[in-house]
Amino acid sequence: MKNKWLMLLITLLLITSVFVGCTGKQEEVKTDANGDTIAVIGDEAYPLVVVDGLGNSVTIKEKPEKVISISPSQTEVLYALGLGDKLIAVSDFCDYPVEAMDKEKVGSSWTTNTERIIELEPQIVFVYGEGQPEAIEQLTQAGVTILKFMPESIEEVFESMMVTGQVFGIEDTAKTIIDELTERRDAIVELVKGQPTRSVFYQVWDEPLSTAATGSFIDELITLAGGENIAADAEGAWPMYSVEALVEKDPEVYLAPAHMGETTNLTEAEEQMLIDSIKARPGYSQINAVVNNRIVPLEPNIVSRPGVRIIDALELIAKGIHPELF
Repeated sequence: MKNKWLMLLITLLLITSVFVGCTGKQEEVKTDANGDTIAVIGDEAYPLVVVDGLGNSVTIKEKPEKVISISPSQTEVLYALGLGDKLIAVSDFCDYPVEAMDKEKVGSSWTTNTERIIELEPQIVFVYGEGQPEAIEQLTQAGVTILKFMPESIEEVFESMMVTGQVFGIEDTAKTIIDELTERRDAIVELVKGQPTRSVFYQVWDEPLSTAATGSFIDELITLAGGENIAADAEGAWPMYSVEALVEKDPEVYLAPAHMGETTNLTEAEEQMLIDSIKARPGYSQINAVVNNRIVPLEPNIVSRPGVRIIDALELIAKGIHPELF
């Protein structure tokens, strides 16, 4: 009888071992949305609920293997997290890193090729802001999960990265990158501390003249970089701005992302052309930044995208305001 029970016990152990081996599921420790530590078995972490950048609770049914990003900043985040192989298509404007340019193009958040996206059968589509309402409705009806992000601060960029890490089960990777970026941010802030605060105008576009005000990530970057945004009190985060107000505020530094046709990476000659074109505008000749040659061209795909390169943008703006420190 004793031998019989022994054989039964061995058999049960063997069956359990085979079952675990076949499923390939191993217990691991993860962190949920509240920061609590939980134990999960392989993909049993799914379905999970995350909150996207616009406050929407979204259910992720399974670990994503096929995703589409029609947001250039989110595409950069996905690549930074090592998820480029999960991307099956991107927006027409996704050009960084260079690998993104080889992906199929499916429009943008405002001109979305919904038919092609549905054909590609992605599990998730990442969108900037609210996106194109009609397209979002069609994709949702087709069963596509939508995640929306529109960061307007460094912390919101970090939050978008952490949520993305959570979606793919790589929170540790996201946290490591965020910690590195935080360290770089703090080093730049420390560098400019104690320096004279310089008044700054940031040109989002030239005609009509528009800028970045309070509520935009650009305003935060200017402040952290040791500048004072002359348009901080304008209405809205991205307002139009009058030449009269610009001349009256008389900024010491004029930051100008290089929007010249289809060109974003300017040669030295093209940078000078941009500077000369700003100097030649009616009413600009008496502006402090113009008189003292403090018009600073910037690479727009870095400074205008609230993604993983946001600290690169902070450094560029800090160099523009305090070139003597770099």
